[in-house]
Amino acid sequence: MEQDQGDDAHARDWLEAELADTLDEDYELEMSEPALSLEIRKIYRKAHPPSLERRDYFRKLLELQSELIKLQDWLQYSGEKVVVIFEGRDSAGKGGVIKRITQRLNPRVARVVALPAPSEREKSQWYFQRYVPHLPAAGEMVLFDRSWYNRSGVERVMGFATEDEVEQFFHDVPEFERMLVRSGIRVIKYWFSITDEEQQLRFLMRIHDPLKQWKLSPMDLQSRVRWEQYTKAKEETFARTNIPEAPWYIVEGNDKKRARLNCIDHLLTQIPYEPVPHEEVHLPERVYNKEYERAVLPPELYVPQKY
Repeated sequence: MEQDQGDDAHARDWLEAELADTLDEDYELEMSEPALSLEIRKIYRKAHPPSLERRDYFRKLLELQSELIKLQDWLQYSGEKVVVIFEGRDSAGKGGVIKRITQRLNPRVARVVALPAPSEREKSQWYFQRYVPHLPAAGEMVLFDRSWYNRSGVERVMGFATEDEVEQFFHDVPEFERMLVRSGIRVIKYWFSITDEEQQLRFLMRIHDPLKQWKLSPMDLQSRVRWEQYTKAKEETFARTNIPEAPWYIVEGNDKKRARLNCIDHLLTQIPYEPVPHEEVHLPERVYNKEYERAVLPPELYVPQKY
């Protein structure tokens, strides 16, 4: 009983320390960003009711991230394989939630895959071929920041795929995902949904922020022009690929903080992880050699201490 109380107290102390550190980092990031247009700020604030308090948000995020660590341990212990697909509108928040999921995890266990546009050689291959090498081995979770659903989304809307190729994709993808599930891979699919007005505001924020302009590509700007075409493509994708073995889950993304928490919380419910045995870790004593003398390194090897 005393041991349990001690563990609980230790966990609370850890949470408070991590919370303080995370808040410091968040403030630092906020202060380092260039001042945005005051008019854009006013518009954005007016369009958004108050979200979660910063401290409440980070406290819950840290609690969920501690559960993700337990999930990671279970994956390694059980040898399970997980694929998580993140799709949705440009600027809908996919990257933000992926960053929070992987933030405290071992990158050898939780890998992010964000493939560039296919090369000429890849265009000549079986469509799914470029994705297959990135599928998880035992004990791994792979997060696809966009996936094979590019074919029924951006490739279709922008004219990079013919209607015959899109139709072939719709015919193939349910069986492809069933094959993955039969092979022992859990497939979880998220669609991040935001309103037309919210995407416009986020694009404006990126345009006016030099540190975020890299996030805007010509393809992103075209997505504004072709909003309705993307909507139709999304609706058909859901209708034809929402299979029992790998259903779609929609994340309401207008409120970034709530979207991140809701998505992580839901992801944790989709995998039956449980506590796994751990060997007690002890830090070994350092070995000292009386004969050893540390060499003096030349000063030019050191990074200048400007700060």
